[in-house]
Amino acid sequence: MRIVITEFISLDGVVQAPGGQGEDNDGGFAHGGWSHPFFDPEFVGGSFTEALEKADALLFGRRTWQNMAAAWPERAGDPFADRMNTVPKYVVSATLGDDELTWNNTTRIDGAEAVARIRELRDGEGGEAGEAGDLVVMGSPTLVRTLLSEGLVDELRLMIMPVLLGGGKSIFPADGGLHTLELASTAISPAGVHVCTYRPAAKG
Repeated sequence: MRIVITEFISLDGVVQAPGGQGEDNDGGFAHGGWSHPFFDPEFVGGSFTEALEKADALLFGRRTWQNMAAAWPERAGDPFADRMNTVPKYVVSATLGDDELTWNNTTRIDGAEAVARIRELRDGEGGEAGEAGDLVVMGSPTLVRTLLSEGLVDELRLMIMPVLLGGGKSIFPADGGLHTLELASTAISPAGVHVCTYRPAAKG
């Protein structure tokens, strides 16, 4: 199962609270909803739809899962929402109780066991990565930083939006590790969003 990261991201590398005010105010972040002026159904929406259609499961950090779980069930009836609600989901958390997993088809992964469990899902019963469908991660910057550091990301799909946010949460590790990527595809929306897909560069 491939691990595919898909993110709204600013030119200065911020992924925090793209969806709306109050989504994530950590650090006094004041620009919640910054992605809205650049969203369009064809390029940006199409990229998310394509990723979701290829997903065998979704993987979230706790905060992103809670935001999604509060939003998507009430949108039932829309094809994208129905897919979000029915696909199997995993949430990494050391604090959520099983009685709080109210979003359909959600399984909790204990934070202390996250790397080992995600590695099992990736390599899993099906064998090598890529033999099954995708395990898609949306948002979840803390989790994504860990996955990148551990070399567990098979595809990085960034929707790079023409805006500077001046600070906020990033998905990129600051551990001094070198991670070389190859650009697999790119497209530019009328609003200037670069939809770029990267994959780890072949070794050697």
